[in-house]
Amino acid sequence: MCEALRVKVSTIVQLVFIAVAAIAVYGFVRAAQNDQRYSACSSFCAMGPTYAGRDRMAPDFELPDLNGKPTKLSSFRGKTVFLNFWTKTCKPCLEEMPALGELGKVLKKRSDMVLVTVSTDEGVDDVRDTLKVVLNEETPFIVLLDPESTVVRDKFGTKLFPETWIIDPKGIIRARFDGVRDWSDAAVITIGEMVKRPAGCPVEFFRGQPKGKFAALCADEG
Repeated sequence: MCEALRVKVSTIVQLVFIAVAAIAVYGFVRAAQNDQRYSACSSFCAMGPTYAGRDRMAPDFELPDLNGKPTKLSSFRGKTVFLNFWTKTCKPCLEEMPALGELGKVLKKRSDMVLVTVSTDEGVDDVRDTLKVVLNEETPFIVLLDPESTVVRDKFGTKLFPETWIIDPKGIIRARFDGVRDWSDAAVITIGEMVKRPAGCPVEFFRGQPKGKFAALCADEG
């Protein structure tokens, strides 16, 4: 009986040890996942998107650039796309344009991200002149023209400017930013990197507020 009891106790001890080890490993994995999520969301939360987490496909479109060349949104598949809508009559649009210029210069050196802006103004020369004044240099990003707002208004539903969409390499909309942002901030590149990853940042945003079960990840970003 004593030997049987010792075997039983030994078995119980082993099972307890295995259970404790499993809990420890689980806790470590959860902590690592939380750290990864926090790291992925830090810049995203700091920039404060208006909407995020709906993950719908961006509607494809084709518009002419400043040289009249037709350009499709889907031609940038495989890259993170920063898609900015603006018009020269929008003062905030012109205020954020220099920051977009800085972002454009950075992205021109990369093959995995691109900045595309769409102007709803009429006249190629007018758009060029406006950009020369606000940028004080050659435009370092792609500019497309949508004077009838067939894309900006009818496909994306934009009514107020500026508005910037972040589209991942698969063509999925990952976030929308309403209003002026500092696009020259290093956090922008971090966000561009984040949306390329399958997990990305799981925090949802609605009307500028973090929502969902991962909303607490943005708590420290205030």
